[in-house]
Amino acid sequence: MTPGTLRLGTRRSLMATTQSQMVADAYTERTGRAVELVGVTTFGDVTKAHLAQLGGTGVFVSALRDKLLEDEIDFAVHSLKDLPTKQDPRFTLAAIPARHDHRDALVGAHKFADLAPGARVGTGSPRRIAMLSALRPDLEYVPIRGNADTRIGKVASGELDAVVLASAGLTRIGRSADIAQIFEIEELLPAPGQGALAVECRSDRPDLIELLGVLDDPSTRSAVTAERALLNALEAGCSAPVGAFAADDGHTLNLTAVVVAIDGREAVRKSAAGSPSEAANLGRLLAAEMIAEGADRLMGEHSH
Repeated sequence: MTPGTLRLGTRRSLMATTQSQMVADAYTERTGRAVELVGVTTFGDVTKAHLAQLGGTGVFVSALRDKLLEDEIDFAVHSLKDLPTKQDPRFTLAAIPARHDHRDALVGAHKFADLAPGARVGTGSPRRIAMLSALRPDLEYVPIRGNADTRIGKVASGELDAVVLASAGLTRIGRSADIAQIFEIEELLPAPGQGALAVECRSDRPDLIELLGVLDDPSTRSAVTAERALLNALEAGCSAPVGAFAADDGHTLNLTAVVVAIDGREAVRKSAAGSPSEAANLGRLLAAEMIAEGADRLMGEHSH
């Protein structure tokens, strides 16, 4: 590959361009290659429909993948939790950089326990609504869309009392001062892959895959591989929200997951441990155990 400038495709939101620029800078530092950002407008950014009705996560990813196939960009950076769990053989996850904070954060004037009964809490995620409802059924959970700034603005304007967003994203765009509370995983298990980024390129570019691999973090990769394998196995038979978090300490991979009924009243929560090299297997096994304990009966809104 000629040592020219690499073209990095990114969504145009502040969050996406900020995290893409961080990755671009890291590659330039490690490899000496110049990287330019190429902004791509995705269907998920322009539509007003509810994301759940668009088939969920893939909408932000497909436009970037189209640009890869058209050779308008060399690689793309996604939030890993936006990537469909089913692998597309045309693309390779060349790097999963070291993960940032995996946890969810509450933005508002009060901690979660101190919100008045009936307070309005905004979130775009059925997982967060289900888990928060389990903790505090007395609050009103409002589905919201839009970028982080838009969502935080609904608190400033008084339309909502609080919003829940990923802690990593808030930190990346310099809004960590707005965080009233970070939820530990005992209270709120994050989305599989939350806080991690995915660097993707075409599978037919081995030289580029090798170059991009310098930012790969093996312990992050094994953790998110387990989380995503669990999600993939559960998605086949279960439409209720899933939370999962795995951590690889170098010897053991510990995975905790929960499936929660949409109203928060029932949940199946389990943990498992295994070898980091068997990450995908660990995720599949834990999913099977959860289904055996009735996770498939905790149906979400669109039950089968």
